Amino acid sequence: MAIQQQPPASAVAKDPHWARKMARLRARPLAERIAEFCDDDDAKSRVTTATIELATARAAARTAAEDQGVPDGDRDRWIEDHALVVIATSALATAKAELEAVTISLTFRALPRPVWKALLEAHGPTEEQADQGMEYDVDTFPAALVAACHVERDENGVEVDGMSVADAQGLLDEWSEPDARLLFTAALTVNQTLRGDLGKG
Repeated sequence: MAIQQQPPASAVAKDPHWARKMARLRARPLAERIAEFCDDDDAKSRVTTATIELATARAAARTAAEDQGVPDGDRDRWIEDHALVVIATSALATAKAELEAVTISLTFRALPRPVWKALLEAHGPTEEQADQGMEYDVDTFPAALVAACHVERDENGVEVDGMSVADAQGLLDEWSEPDARLLFTAALTVNQTLRGDLGKG
């Protein structure tokens, strides 16, 4: 059996199909993750209540549609146009807007692999931590990672200076354990979660 020869790398690089695929791969954005912090329990409760009320309104409208013999093909639109559903939908939108206004969102972007490795090396574990199986210095790496991954954008979507290491360390020290863990986990997870989102083509 003849051995199939692989084309030279130079020829592959010039192939239009491969060039297009490489262009897509190189243009692939780094993953981002959003962490949200909200201390207004009343605002959260209003969204929960409004969500339940919308579900109840849709159920009532669905029953009314069946009672009135609305055809299956028209039923979904009829339900959404029902007065009870329109009112409940508006109430939920208002509750969500109020919750968003009192919620602080922080965006974290995955680091390019060489940057990630350099950060780990710069904050390697102490001897004691290494003996415990730690990959990094638990005292310095969290703040460094949070600051390195944080992405801040202005009202026009333009990236601006974000959180400094000192800012991050301050939050990690001042916040409760669950909130501090959420902050660090958001930055850590975006660098460790596998992603396959290019699809076919």
